[in-house]
Amino acid sequence: MSLLERLHEIIYLLLGGAIGFGVLWWKDLTRRKELEAQRVRFSQEVELEKQAILRETRLAANEEAARLKEETTRSFDNRRQEIDALEKRVSERESLVNRQLEGLVQEEKDLRSQQSALREQLSELDKRSRELEDLISKRRISLEEVGRYSQDEAKKELLHEVEQETLKDAASLSRNIIENAKNSAETEARRILSLAIQRYAGDHTSETTTSTIALTGDDIKGRIIGREGRNIRAFENITGVTVLIDDAPNTVVISGFDPVRREIARESMSRLILDGRIHPTRIEEVVNKVTEEMDEAILKYGDEAIFKVGLAPMDPEIVRALGRLKFRRSFSQNVLEHSIEVAQIMQLMASEMGIDVTKAKKAGLLHDIGKSVNHEMEGAHALVGAELLKRYGESEEVVNGVASHHGEVPAEGPLGILVSAADAISASRPGARSESMAIYLNRLEKLEEIGLSFEGVDKCFAVQAGRELRIIVEPGEVNDDEALLLAKKVSRRIEDELQYPGQIRVTVIRETRCVDYAK
Repeated sequence: MSLLERLHEIIYLLLGGAIGFGVLWWKDLTRRKELEAQRVRFSQEVELEKQAILRETRLAANEEAARLKEETTRSFDNRRQEIDALEKRVSERESLVNRQLEGLVQEEKDLRSQQSALREQLSELDKRSRELEDLISKRRISLEEVGRYSQDEAKKELLHEVEQETLKDAASLSRNIIENAKNSAETEARRILSLAIQRYAGDHTSETTTSTIALTGDDIKGRIIGREGRNIRAFENITGVTVLIDDAPNTVVISGFDPVRREIARESMSRLILDGRIHPTRIEEVVNKVTEEMDEAILKYGDEAIFKVGLAPMDPEIVRALGRLKFRRSFSQNVLEHSIEVAQIMQLMASEMGIDVTKAKKAGLLHDIGKSVNHEMEGAHALVGAELLKRYGESEEVVNGVASHHGEVPAEGPLGILVSAADAISASRPGARSESMAIYLNRLEKLEEIGLSFEGVDKCFAVQAGRELRIIVEPGEVNDDEALLLAKKVSRRIEDELQYPGQIRVTVIRETRCVDYAK
């Protein structure tokens, strides 16, 4: 091989190496550019993902803050309502305590005046006794001087004369008492009967604010809720109640304080479930239909109640308010049936006492009419009902009888006292109101515990289904006067510590047995 060829070969090798190096360098440059581009894209993707995460985090935080704010607001509202209710109960309790204190002050004044009168009478009796002794002494001396009687004979004659005069005065006094009793017997009997039956009065109410409807499956639950909850919101807006679906399995709970609205909502929901077509338009149609039927039913219930107690037709608004009581319950006792029963009891008592029977029945039937509207108006149901009756032209006797049957205002006649008594009789009769066995047994145990807590008590028994507490005391530790005071103390303790319908009779028994044997 010539030198030139070798040179050419060397040149070709150098040229090939240069080209190869250039290709490698170009590939390396291209790969670096691709890596740089990938790094830039990765940085951009990371930045975008970071922005997206930040947006989602902010959105979730805002939603959580809104939820917490709503829950806090709802909690504050509930707490505020509880505080308002508590303040109202405290105010009512203070008012009751003030009335009781006023009554105690008045009783104390009466007792002081009676004590003063008794002291004056005792002083007068002592004075007359001394005068009588002086007259007897003078009479004895006179008889001894004039008739020359012995002291024993004069004493015997004087005692005979005093005996005859005393018998004459006693007979005259008896005749006067009998004549006065005949003149005032009817008035006194009315007063005693009214005061006696007034002790039955009591007020214990418990309201049911929910209704339940059974479901056949989860598919109907979904139709009730609707897309994004539009069906259930429409139902709540139209009926004015709260619908709870997930609180109990296969059950819809309807909650509301207005019993008529709650009944309309319950009937409407039942019809919608049976029909299966549940959407806002259909919900409105069914609720309107049920509302019309409910208005007719309320008037029907009111008219039937008035007819059942034998009264003349009343104002339609009073009839409507009376019919609404059909859907109101107190300790599971239907308020309308309770009102009819009170009217019938009022009829019996009024006929016995010679009071206007028509007004008595009307006061008994309408005494709880305020319960049909007291969720719409402020105040006790007795005062609300009296205001409603006064607005529609009822007589003053009936209005006062309704207003005073729980003691919010003083009774201006016998109707208020009679309504109070008939109300308690109807509420406390056996079977009228439900009471669980545990509560019943606890009340009996508490009664006996109160009786045994006093000194001098030997045995204590709750009898007559808790209507009477019989206390047997030790005769050596408790005398007759202390037994009377013990009965009053136990009664006051029961009133302060227990809740019960009607009244509880406290009987204190003190017995002394003297035993000996003839041998």
